[in-house]
Amino acid sequence: MNILHVSASPRGQASESNALSLKIIECLRQRHPEAEVIQRSIAANALAPVDEPYATSQQSLVDVSSEGSMAQSERLVQELELADVVVIATPMHNYSVPAALKLWLDHIARVRRTFDISAQGKIGLLQDRPVFVAIASGGRFSGERAHQPDFLTPYLKTILGMIGLHDVTFFTVEGTASRPEALAQTRRQTDQALHDYFAT
Repeated sequence: MNILHVSASPRGQASESNALSLKIIECLRQRHPEAEVIQRSIAANALAPVDEPYATSQQSLVDVSSEGSMAQSERLVQELELADVVVIATPMHNYSVPAALKLWLDHIARVRRTFDISAQGKIGLLQDRPVFVAIASGGRFSGERAHQPDFLTPYLKTILGMIGLHDVTFFTVEGTASRPEALAQTRRQTDQALHDYFAT
């Protein structure tokens, strides 16, 4: 089993989302001890922005280049195709995905490669596989104590679904800007949610 670990937090290994994603990976490895983890850190300008030939290709009937952004996109797509499971660690920035994760998505959501366009709309070309998303948010966006909107989870569901990845599960640590005791309680609740999910 291959696990692709995509980490989007600028705080790297110190981030709450990264810590949660590592717990998810540990749960997966308890079921599959032979699993190999492929690390893909996309924060801190790890990926170059899409270039003009890539953007032109998205609006053309054929790709106009195999270099630059297209070559980077191909590497990322192949990495995704080789994964049996994908684990994404991301913070919520301004109610949505951080710029680094948006850029990764722009590279892997590629017409004629990971999705196609038909009279009925866009059709995913990737084989479905489990995707686990570990989210950390300074505020709360779900449950009775939610006090901010959530554009991150519906966006990820839509974009991943567009390329054929529909089996998406979210785990969250919300309120990371809260008092230490409140954050500790949130972490315990998240740990319980992980235990319940992987115990079934």
